Amino acid sequence: MTRTQISLDTDMYEQAREEARRQGVSFAELTRRALGQFLQQQPQAEQAWLRFAGAVETGDAGASQSVDEVVYGRDRP
Repeated sequence: MTRTQISLDTDMYEQAREEARRQGVSFAELTRRALGQFLQQQPQAEQAWLRFAGAVETGDAGASQSVDEVVYGRDRP
């Protein structure tokens, strides 16, 4: 295991300590679990582009079929 240090605002620290107490785990264990959950939800490197899917809304229901025309001004590049 690697030891690290973080800075938290007082309110966040106190809330986290209380939650760790409620769960019957150490503050460090609560932090590891929370970070683990966060990292599992992140897209894998080969799927990183998926985080941008749906980021732009054109209002055109057929936009995904006509993307080449919109981007390149023709049917296919």
